[in-house]
Amino acid sequence: MTNSIYISTAEPNSGKALVALGILENSLRKSSKVGFFKPVIGDFNSGKEDEHISLVIEHFGLDQTHEEAYGLTLKRANELISQGKKDEMLEIVIDKYKKLEERFDFILIESSDYKNSITLEHSLNIEFAKNLATPVLILTNAHKKSLEDCSDSLRVAIDEFKSNDCQVIGAIVNRVNPDIVTEVHTGLAEKFASKKMLLSTIPADERISSPTIRDIAEHLDAKVLYGVRNLDVLVDNMTIAAMQMQNFLPKIKDNSLVMTPGDRGDIVLGTLSAHRSQNYPNIAGLLLTTGLEPDDSIKKVIEGMKDMFPVLSVKENTYHTANSAADVTASMRANDLTRIAYAKELFEQHVDSKMLEELLSTVKIDGMTPKMFQYTLTQRAKKKKAKIVLPEGNDPRILEATAILATQDIVDIVLLGKKDELVDIARKNVINLDFDLVEVINPVEYSKFNEYVNTLYELRKHKGMNLDMATDAMSDVSYFGTMMVQMGDAQGMVSGAVHTTAATIRPALQVIKTKPGTSVVSSVFFMSLPDRVLVYGDCAVNPNPNSDQLAEIALSSAETAIAFGIEPKIAMLSYSSGSSGSGEEVEKVRKATEIAKAKRPDLKIEGPIQYDAAVDATVGQKKMPGSEVAGQANVLIFPDLNTGNNTYKAVQRETGALAIGPVLQGLNKPVNDLSRGCLVEDILNTVIITAIQGIQ
Repeated sequence: MTNSIYISTAEPNSGKALVALGILENSLRKSSKVGFFKPVIGDFNSGKEDEHISLVIEHFGLDQTHEEAYGLTLKRANELISQGKKDEMLEIVIDKYKKLEERFDFILIESSDYKNSITLEHSLNIEFAKNLATPVLILTNAHKKSLEDCSDSLRVAIDEFKSNDCQVIGAIVNRVNPDIVTEVHTGLAEKFASKKMLLSTIPADERISSPTIRDIAEHLDAKVLYGVRNLDVLVDNMTIAAMQMQNFLPKIKDNSLVMTPGDRGDIVLGTLSAHRSQNYPNIAGLLLTTGLEPDDSIKKVIEGMKDMFPVLSVKENTYHTANSAADVTASMRANDLTRIAYAKELFEQHVDSKMLEELLSTVKIDGMTPKMFQYTLTQRAKKKKAKIVLPEGNDPRILEATAILATQDIVDIVLLGKKDELVDIARKNVINLDFDLVEVINPVEYSKFNEYVNTLYELRKHKGMNLDMATDAMSDVSYFGTMMVQMGDAQGMVSGAVHTTAATIRPALQVIKTKPGTSVVSSVFFMSLPDRVLVYGDCAVNPNPNSDQLAEIALSSAETAIAFGIEPKIAMLSYSSGSSGSGEEVEKVRKATEIAKAKRPDLKIEGPIQYDAAVDATVGQKKMPGSEVAGQANVLIFPDLNTGNNTYKAVQRETGALAIGPVLQGLNKPVNDLSRGCLVEDILNTVIITAIQGIQ
């Protein structure tokens, strides 16, 4: 039977998104066949999808549609119950759940959102948990509650589920006052000591609970006048401006939403000035009440400013608007990568992961899943933090990846660029990067700049480079970042989001150079399939390697595999297997195989061999019986760049495999290349890979 957990909240605003993200992250380390299901969801508004469903499916890339992820809407459930068709309602939910159960090893079931009748929805949650025969994890909201309040709420919820023959396997108390989190955790552990279950407390964190301007705008049905691209900025507090400017300005706090009637032009202009000033805190946005909008002359001022913070307008008066805005709860969306990272970190820190693993112990473990591979890499990188330099600090994707890496404390990051420019880019792109957690270096102002110049000159003077040429080269971020690695001021470099592959590799070849005995710099991709991880080489650097180069690529790829915990079984790919074919390309691969075997007789190497014979056990046994590699290969060496590049992209697109790379190999110190179309996740994975290379 499929393993599953039913998250049921005892009350509204209990932070289900945080817990769901944490549980799914852990589950995906066990199996890639993980699903998400909500028996009942709120009614759609203007065609919008359920936020929680969209969040988890999009963020984790779950293999299911929005329609498959829920049973029915609350409106439809109410209709069936009022018509005396409760059994029909349950049948709809069970049928949709069973269809998911056939496809997945683990399903996280999430209760409704308590946006309507709390009594009805709570009753439905008990009914669904009972009929789906799934264990329950209770989630409570400890906001503004004492230990006794939390205990009573939890005890009532546990008793209600148990009285309906539901198994309660644990409870998570969320949004606990950080000042009393230890007291609450200890007290609850004593009160529920007789019950063998998971019991965790998670402190409140403004990075998770603070709403965004978008949340407030949607809650108030506000009109967005300006700053639509900055709607995802967090609002830490709200300030009502109903006094004169000299009295209002001192009350501004960081990341405030300023509320004022729309005809207060003085407040509008003063808020704009304060936001631009270095002497006042950052303004999150401006909310204009009473339905009035600024005068045309003031609009002209606003329209002349670049990257305006959001300006909203509502019809209600300031008092009513302030009360309504205070009720806004934070929503987490799939593109909010920084907040998602915060949520996962909180879950990892405060939930008993060992006990959670026991609860999920029946999940089928089938090979190394993409999530497990990423998790293993991250843990290795965290053990001994490396310093990684990112030359392209002015790219928003780099800054967003840096924010996540810094928050999770995986590596130490050095960004190259002018700090004020990077801060401005982060601010304009609503990237919550704490620059106190990273090092920012402007190359030409760096204390070792002249030392770097002289070092480059000494390395390249035999090629005709003079000091002026070395100075110009060192002003280039690619050369500067490479020199940081060479001089030991960083353990690795990742570039290529903006620069070409050549611009990344050329400085490395000139400065870092290749390892002794290595003449070819090549690359591999880690292809993380649902049930295993394969190493593909070379799919990014060498267009048409000869036999000697191909053998060297194979041996370098094997060493890379070993370094990342993969015992290599190497397949030298061709269009024929064994001695069945002939031709120039087959002979090249055959010769390369012989060279590689002679140099490393300890490795398992087979070639020439076709792709299907390399990875499919049935085909491998038929075409090359008795081979130690056929049907089991995990390091696949392509005969040329055209074949390798097209194959990795085809496998990635058709199977949904996670492709990490290209990872460069053969250099004395790690420098890795990104695609100019890379995503934030690609940057994260490449930085982590580079960090591991740098500390080995």
